[in-house]
Amino acid sequence: MDHPALDPHDLALITATQSGLPLVPRPYHAIAEQIGIPADEVMARMERMLASGAIRRIGLVPNHYALGYRANGMSVWDVADDRVDELGEQVGHLVFVSHCYRRPRRLPQWPYNLFAMLHGKSREEVTAYVEEITALLGEACHTSDILYSRGILKKTGLRIT
Repeated sequence: MDHPALDPHDLALITATQSGLPLVPRPYHAIAEQIGIPADEVMARMERMLASGAIRRIGLVPNHYALGYRANGMSVWDVADDRVDELGEQVGHLVFVSHCYRRPRRLPQWPYNLFAMLHGKSREEVTAYVEEITALLGEACHTSDILYSRGILKKTGLRIT
């Protein structure tokens, strides 16, 4: 995709929002004031950059711990290769799965080819989710495990400085 050139206002907008939007009732208006352009232009520029692919998304990155989700586990599954795409699609649509993806196995140490991130308020809750996924996968699943988070990693994308 051919991206249009970013002008100084676009770069200022990216720089001003790359660490998150201000936690105020009208965040785009606050950004507009900060970089010196009208709020409707901020929103139009964001839409244009999204449409062109210059920025990929505007999204929420919650702090699961602050929301009370203390048992965060990456469930890993060894699923039959001929069914992993079909079943992974179904797992990814479960309301308690924040993201799901296929990865290559690293045999003999790592037999897992399907990953699903689960967030629960307790390990018992996550275990119940795993049981639901196990039932969904049925005989196509050979083995699984849960890798629980021990801390929060700072999630950031590319930063313009």
